[in-house]
Amino acid sequence: MAGASASIPCVALNTGHAIPVLGFGTGSSSTPEDLAATILHAVRLGYRHIDTASMYGTEGAVGAAVADAVATGAVASRVDLFITSKLLMKDAHPDRVLPALRESLARLGLDYLDLFLIHWPLAADENNKFVPFDMEGVWRAMEECHRLGLARSIGVSNFSAAKMSRLLAFAAVPPAVNQVELNVGWRQEKVREVCAKNGVVVTAFSPLGAFGSMWGSNAVMESGVLKDVAARRGKTIAQVALRWLHEQGVCFVARSFNKDRLKQNMELFDWELNDDDKEKITGIPQRRACRGEFFLSPDGPYKTLEELWDGEI
Repeated sequence: MAGASASIPCVALNTGHAIPVLGFGTGSSSTPEDLAATILHAVRLGYRHIDTASMYGTEGAVGAAVADAVATGAVASRVDLFITSKLLMKDAHPDRVLPALRESLARLGLDYLDLFLIHWPLAADENNKFVPFDMEGVWRAMEECHRLGLARSIGVSNFSAAKMSRLLAFAAVPPAVNQVELNVGWRQEKVREVCAKNGVVVTAFSPLGAFGSMWGSNAVMESGVLKDVAARRGKTIAQVALRWLHEQGVCFVARSFNKDRLKQNMELFDWELNDDDKEKITGIPQRRACRGEFFLSPDGPYKTLEELWDGEI
């Protein structure tokens, strides 16, 4: 089964495929030169889901790592891995989706993606100026990618609960996944509720708050609550934060280029948080870190954060 690993469980998608609960993320402002080697190391540890995007510029390294993983026997074949990539905003036009997917596949050296996501509910022109996003037209093109077998599952990223509801109202092939910022400091209850009702798996990006990145937050890694729980349970703060996500029933893509932490982030599945832990975590203040101010413009489709997130801020 694609994505199966002895140490990381999988969740069933509405397409009948399975997505590993924990993925290796490759979106970073400080990607190491030896990213392909780091991914290969992660695969040897047991990671099976590798998350990339056209925007990250890491598809080539992911493709090299996949080829190495198969060639060196880290996995038996390509089907043992689950590869996600995402549509660039400049390509979020009905006539650009399929060519853009083919370009991603060429960079990855693959015949198909396991999951292809619309990266943001936004479209840009050739000059990177934001223009109206034709959600239905773009989704019809995503459905065509699925129909052709080039994307085994299709989905979205950064969609609010309101945008999910709009999409679900007309989708012939429903989205399998909505990948959103989600962690103990931003719990996304509205999005999770809409997705759960409609059989859409939620995947968390920045499960540790994107600590150390340009837009990241210290709400997770410097949380006094998580420090206390971690000390009491003999776990790392990251392990407590990721275990909490697992118990919420969401998948997550964690990014680490540190070999010890890569292994620690997998050690989540043989213990549980107790009621006292969970109650304390519920009290952590909520704030969206990846707010998307960059996508606002006075003459663009989104003039305010309220419009971009449909008030879910």
